[in-house]
Amino acid sequence: MSVSNEREDLIRRITETQRGLGRLIAQHQSPLFSSNLTLRQLKVIMLLSVNGSASGQDLAHHLGVGLGTVTGIVDRLVAHGLVSRHEDPHDRRVRRVELTPVGTQLIEEINNAGLHHYRRIMEHLDTDTLRTLDSVTRTISDVAAKLAHEDRTGDEPGGPRAG
Repeated sequence: MSVSNEREDLIRRITETQRGLGRLIAQHQSPLFSSNLTLRQLKVIMLLSVNGSASGQDLAHHLGVGLGTVTGIVDRLVAHGLVSRHEDPHDRRVRRVELTPVGTQLIEEINNAGLHHYRRIMEHLDTDTLRTLDSVTRTISDVAAKLAHEDRTGDEPGGPRAG
């Protein structure tokens, strides 16, 4: 088997294994599945958890919908007590949306549910396997950070290096 074919086969096997692991972890009662929120509402609270706050225009851009649609989504999230609207301190014409403490708690519960089950799995691994997993996870994280930086700055891999 050529190196290229072996790499593709390994990548396929790893991604299939990760998908299966994700399904196994998701089978546990995650707040994500019991929240009764629509996918767009979940996207909004996830965006807010990453960005802190956003204008309606920002949310419309990220969701690929019109401002009227965002207004309806945000209205429902406000009614659920998950987000609040407030005046932008730099531009009084702009209303910003941010998570409430209840919304922040929901995001933490969603994130922690998966982490709790993942930790239970890791507790059954031997120390050598954990060391290997730690090394591989750090390497993957480093590559992901590098790619995210390239995406933000427009740098292409293999382009000129700062130096």
